Amino acid sequence: MSQELNLTYQQALDELTDLVNELENENIPIDDLADKVKRASDLIQYCQSKLTHTNTEVKKIISKLDNPSEI
Repeated sequence: MSQELNLTYQQALDELTDLVNELENENIPIDDLADKVKRASDLIQYCQSKLTHTNTEVKKIISKLDNPSEI
């Protein structure tokens, strides 16, 4: 990512949804297209990272619940 995003997952997803809608409806001026696509790419990477991190954390929690002696 070109810059660190200080967003919640939901904020990033909402912004990404808005960008996708703009792209699908062809409402983006050609001069802004590359910037919008780059932003969408950054948001996708950010969301994927958040999901991966959350998945890892949930697996750790479940593992501790399945093995209470390790707590």
